[in-house]
Amino acid sequence: MLPSVPRQYSDYLAAHGVFEGFTADGTRPGYVALWPLDEIRGNNVDVEIEVYAPGFLAFGGDGGGELLAFDHAGAVFMLPMIGMAPDCAIRIADCFSDLAALFEI
Repeated sequence: MLPSVPRQYSDYLAAHGVFEGFTADGTRPGYVALWPLDEIRGNNVDVEIEVYAPGFLAFGGDGGGELLAFDHAGAVFMLPMIGMAPDCAIRIADCFSDLAALFEI
């Protein structure tokens, strides 16, 4: 079962729209391309995240083969599209708000 989209994410999109750009000071992931809410489920089906990385919900990418994904607790991870597996996930933020604070706006 896919995790739910955290409220922080939907609130951010409602207030600011879909962000595409860089994170400050070279922090991970570097480049961010968020997905609109209505594309999240379909994109997760397309990349077969429930098959290869159960327990994660992708919500964007870094433009270079890594997905941005939430776990059930709402923490943010980078997950490789090639070799996708839960043990390959790298935690980059405790929550979406922590990640969004790094966006260069």
